[in-house]
Amino acid sequence: MPRNHLIHGDSHTRLYKIWKSMKGRCYLTSNTSYKRYGARGIRVCSEWHDYQIFRKWALDNGYDDSLTIDRIDVNGDYEPNNCRWATPKEQANNTRRNRNLTAFGKTLTMTQWSEITGIKVATIWARLHKGWNTEDALSKAVK
Repeated sequence: MPRNHLIHGDSHTRLYKIWKSMKGRCYLTSNTSYKRYGARGIRVCSEWHDYQIFRKWALDNGYDDSLTIDRIDVNGDYEPNNCRWATPKEQANNTRRNRNLTAFGKTLTMTQWSEITGIKVATIWARLHKGWNTEDALSKAVK
């Protein structure tokens, strides 16, 4: 029997469902997320087409039931050097929708800057929209 048809006993586990979902987003045109993944050219590396290899990577790299798989480079493929296990908050800070701001030698999302500075995201956005430079938008006191 070919290796990919071996019974592994994991088909009802969360990790197996993550693996199946990852492949579905990249290869199944009927998947609701395909347009954001497969249609943009995002693929799963060839070795991860084998669940056992993916499972070993996951367990060796911090998989936990509270975490989700996250691509470090949101435009890159699902592969060992571009994936990590992340909290929902970490994953929310790593999407194409985020606006990254560079100031004071750091690049962070608006949400991350808001958490650091105590200035609301809406205030930061409004300041930038009015033409403020980034460092002023992140450091001037709110009246």
